[in-house]
Amino acid sequence: MKFIPNSVSRMLAEQTLRAQKHSPELLLGAGIVSMVGSTVMACRATLKLEEVLEEVQADREKAHQAKEVVENPNYTGGHTYTDAEMKKDMAIITVRGVAKVVKLYAPAVVLGAVGVACLSKSHSILKDRNVALTAAYVAIDTAFQRYRERVVDRFGEDVDRDLRYGSEEVTVIDEETGALESSIRVAAGEPSGYARWFDETNSNWSPPQFEVHNRIFLRNQQNWANDMLRARGHVFLNEVYAMVGLSHTSAGSIVGWVYDRHNERGDNYIDFGCWDENGGFMEFFENGTDGAILLDFNVDGPIWQLIDERNARDE
Repeated sequence: MKFIPNSVSRMLAEQTLRAQKHSPELLLGAGIVSMVGSTVMACRATLKLEEVLEEVQADREKAHQAKEVVENPNYTGGHTYTDAEMKKDMAIITVRGVAKVVKLYAPAVVLGAVGVACLSKSHSILKDRNVALTAAYVAIDTAFQRYRERVVDRFGEDVDRDLRYGSEEVTVIDEETGALESSIRVAAGEPSGYARWFDETNSNWSPPQFEVHNRIFLRNQQNWANDMLRARGHVFLNEVYAMVGLSHTSAGSIVGWVYDRHNERGDNYIDFGCWDENGGFMEFFENGTDGAILLDFNVDGPIWQLIDERNARDE
């Protein structure tokens, strides 16, 4: 008994896996090609349609001419052509004409149906994958939040903040006197998660001598975002980014906030994460820019599913 070599079976398995991975793109391409081909074939069939219709019309005229010949008083051929026979012939001519038209357009219709099936299947696969990715994200996000809660319970919020943003202690010394001025924390690089820096690179930023303007601006934007959340029922993170003057991200088009009286995942409000429990401004971090503000948004997670769940409960 002969067996397939392992190298060949692995190659076949890899090719199959690649085909499965890229099946949405392949089906989308096949669907587009099929639809274009169907359109071309339909156009070609239309060019021949006039010829088919002319043949049908010619057969109808022949039937009428035969009827006129038989009913002519001078006709001596001895044949009859009743109205019932003529009606039957007209029906046969019509059926044959329809059959010719169907035959003419059948390839285009079949190819178009194949294109629709490919596009539908591609959409279905992507939809299923998005559902799976959303479920995986929710599971990971839930596990991460529980992990943070355990870190806070055991070590406190300061340790949780240090570990989350990868900060380090930096001593600031006055350049003129050499005296120690203060000790601040500097987070290297971009913060993790959905947090972003609000600093001098932002068009809405005010220099340090007008730092109160930054606080007022952020407070107003946060209030505006919460008004939108309560009025509309949902807000995407990219929309809040735009309010503050930050660029959009891929994740920002999926995650955000949902206003729901039965909300079990979110807070039902938008928080920029730069105020403490008493409403005071927190200044724990810098990114190397004097007075830079770290915005850490309390998103609910991917909100498409949350919106559907809320709407299903409200119906």
